Amino acid sequence: MIPATVPTDELLARHGRAVMQTYGAAEQVFVRGDGVALFDAEGRPYLDFLCGLAVTSLGHAHPAVTAAVAAQAATLVHTSNLYVTSPAVELAERLARITGWADARTFFANCGATANEAALKLARRHGKRQHPDKVRVVTLEGSFHGRTFATLEATGQAAKHAPFEPLLGVVDTVPFDDPAALRAAVGDDTCAVLLECVQGEGGVRPVPDEVLIAARAACDAHGALLIFDEVQTGIGRTGPWFAFQDTPVVPDVVTVAKALANGLPIGACVAHGPAATVLDRGEHASTFGGNPVVCAAANAVIDTIERDGLLVHAGRISEAIVSGISELAATVALVRGIRGRGLLLGVELASPVAAAVASACRDRFLLVNAVAPDVLRLAPPLIATEQDVALALAALREALDAVAATQGSAAPAPTGQENA
Repeated sequence: MIPATVPTDELLARHGRAVMQTYGAAEQVFVRGDGVALFDAEGRPYLDFLCGLAVTSLGHAHPAVTAAVAAQAATLVHTSNLYVTSPAVELAERLARITGWADARTFFANCGATANEAALKLARRHGKRQHPDKVRVVTLEGSFHGRTFATLEATGQAAKHAPFEPLLGVVDTVPFDDPAALRAAVGDDTCAVLLECVQGEGGVRPVPDEVLIAARAACDAHGALLIFDEVQTGIGRTGPWFAFQDTPVVPDVVTVAKALANGLPIGACVAHGPAATVLDRGEHASTFGGNPVVCAAANAVIDTIERDGLLVHAGRISEAIVSGISELAATVALVRGIRGRGLLLGVELASPVAAAVASACRDRFLLVNAVAPDVLRLAPPLIATEQDVALALAALREALDAVAATQGSAAPAPTGQENA
C-alpha cells in the first residue's frame, strides 16, 4: 500500500507510468475523506459536490457504512452465488420495498454497466421467447448506459462508439425529446426501450414525461420491456428513492448502482411482473454479484437514508442550490440557469467554458465537473448542509468571475431565465 506521505508529484508520475491512461492525465491526489470533504496530502479540505460521480451520497467514511463493512468483513467476505448469504437476501428485500414492487426480484452485478448488461440480456431473453428476431433495443440520443459492448452501443453518443466499431448493430437511437420518433422506432422486433429519466452524462437533461409515456405505450403495444437506467438517479439522488417515482410511468425493470453502497462496487437489476422471472438457471451470472460485504454496505445506506430522513433533507438542500444558482443567473453573465432534479443539477453556462470553470472551482477547493461544454454538474451528498451550499456557491461565484475575466466581454448578458 502506498503511504499518504508519498509526495503528490511523485505519485502522479507513478500513476502515469503504471495505470492505463483511459481517464486522461490526473492532476489531483486525495488521501482521505470525511463527510462532505476530501483531503489532499497537505491536509487541505475540498468540498465534494461531485461525490465520485454521484456515488458517495452519504459522504465519505460514513460511520454506519464503515461499521457495517467492518463487521461483515470480519464475519464473511465471499461465498459465490452457489450459496446464500443474509446481506444479499436482505438487500433484495429492501430494493423490492423501496421500488414499491412487492413481486420484485433482483440480479446483483458489480456496477452500472453490468447491471444494464443484465437488463439487456433479460430483455433479449424475453423478446426471443416471443419471436427469434425480437432483439432490437431503442435508446435516446445523449444517453449513457455503460462501456461494455452492449451498453456502449445503447449509449446515445456517437463519439464513444467510434473507436470500437463495428458494434452489435441492434440499437436504434432517437432524439431524447421526441415522443413521435420513439413511437415510430419501436416495432415488433423491439425487445426493450432503455432510457434515463434524467440524462446525467448527457448534460443533466430531464427526459420529458411525454417521452416516458410514449415509451411505456410503445412497449405495451409491441410486447417489449421498458427499462429505466437509474444508475445515477437512484437511491434518493433526484428526490424519491428512484426518479421514475416522480413520473407518470412505471418501468418493467430498473437498474441501480453508484450510490447504492456509497462507494463500494455494486450494481442491481430489479424487475417486477413477468420480467422478474424471465432468466432461468445458468442464463446469467456474476462471480462477485451479491457479495456480502458490499450488500452489507448497501443495507446500511438504505437504513441510514430512512433513519435520518435524508430524502426530505436533500429536497431542502436542492431548493437552496437552485435558489442560489438562480440568483447567480441574474447577476453573473456566464450563468444562464439551472436544470435537473433533486441533487443532480446542471448549471447552464452562456459559453463553452465548463471545463475551465470546474478547474477554477477546484483551485478554490470545490469539486464539480463539466458534463458538457456549457454545463457544470453538481451532485452533492444527501448529507450536505445549507452552510455547505453557501460555501459552494461562494466558490462557484469566484470561479465564474475568474473565468469571465479571461474571456473579456465575450460572454452575453444574463437573461434571468432558469430551467430547473
